[in-house]
Amino acid sequence: MFPSMAESPLFPPRPLRWLFLDLNSYFASVEQQLDPALRGKPVIVAPVGSDTTVAIAASVEAKRYGIGTGTPVWEAKRLCRELIVTPARHEKYVEFHDAIVAEIWKHIPVTRVCSIDEVACQLLDNENSVDAATALARRIKAGIRAAVGDCLTSSVGIAPNRLLAKLASDMQKPDGLIVLHAEQLPERLFDLKLRDIAGIGAKMERRLARDGVNDIRQLCERRPRDAGTAWGGTNGDRLWYLLHGIDLPEKATQSRTIGHSHVLSPGKRGVEPVRLTARRLVLKAASRLRRKSYRCRLLILHARFEDDKSNWRASVRLPSTQDSFVVLAALEKLFPRLVAAGRARPGDFQIRMIGVTLAEIEPVAGEQDSLFALLDPDDPLARETRTLALSRAMDRINRKFGRHAVSLGPLHGGRIDRIGSKIAFGRIPELDEFHE
Repeated sequence: MFPSMAESPLFPPRPLRWLFLDLNSYFASVEQQLDPALRGKPVIVAPVGSDTTVAIAASVEAKRYGIGTGTPVWEAKRLCRELIVTPARHEKYVEFHDAIVAEIWKHIPVTRVCSIDEVACQLLDNENSVDAATALARRIKAGIRAAVGDCLTSSVGIAPNRLLAKLASDMQKPDGLIVLHAEQLPERLFDLKLRDIAGIGAKMERRLARDGVNDIRQLCERRPRDAGTAWGGTNGDRLWYLLHGIDLPEKATQSRTIGHSHVLSPGKRGVEPVRLTARRLVLKAASRLRRKSYRCRLLILHARFEDDKSNWRASVRLPSTQDSFVVLAALEKLFPRLVAAGRARPGDFQIRMIGVTLAEIEPVAGEQDSLFALLDPDDPLARETRTLALSRAMDRINRKFGRHAVSLGPLHGGRIDRIGSKIAFGRIPELDEFHE
């Protein structure tokens, strides 16, 4: 057996370096803060008013009935007859998020916003004793409740690295505070499941099991190189060191796709509402692409039919572009394929979810003016220069005057659902997105 970190003199000291804060039942807690009538009651937040959708958040009270994120609304109602279902208000969640981050900054610099409800902060040498770090955590928790709202409780983990601090924050909920000391590692983790570790899903769990790793103890008892082999690459080696308390440098990441999806209400799952919704999603994605100074080379259209859990998808290549007109033209080529697939199914065309993704994105670097910009505007060579300039002008107008001030194509007549910005747990929308 490979010696533990505590037994080996070869490893560096592992002081407490990270404080990780995880807001409890965040979306549901915001709703309870906004509406006192919901406080102390079982509440779930759902994307649309339909029993066929799933909960995207459950209050602490609802979780006591076995209801959680991903529970179908119909099942949640069966588990709890007093359940209250409230629609999602994503713009409010961003506003509360910003207020919470601002409060944390009053106590300690925020090193990384990990998701809409998770924040990580590095501890300095004068902050990382057990007493100082726990006192800091309590001040932050109390500050959020006082400045943002009593319903906004949080669980805090403190540990030698960010991964362990995240694991510690999950060990005691709600309103917890757990410190993982170096001398406790890795043994303190052995009661956790492999899938409690971010990055280990069902597929990786099966891969590790084929190599004889069925729990965290078996992974940690291997040599670092052998752990990496079981993982299937250098990340396994990295994970071994993290679980033993080494604070490794963060690996650089960059965006690879930009996309949006939307679950349609039951009465708007036919061809025309789906087409209009897809157009709207493409315009939102293209606007984000420009705001982030990216271009893309691939458009992916994906959907889920009402009677099927599998995803339909198709793609089309693009010239390197950030032009809404170019991407919309590509969507018009893809959409008939979705219609044909829907018409071929029993029950005809009924789409539950529609989404678009702009892929193969790259930064716009050293952009130069078009050689064709001075040609007549109706000249085909000048068309993309003109439409890109128009796309950017529309961005400016919508930022100033609000969503739908100007758009391409029809957006009215009651044929489509309202499409605001939506929050994926790993991505917080910029407030500009609520005006797109």
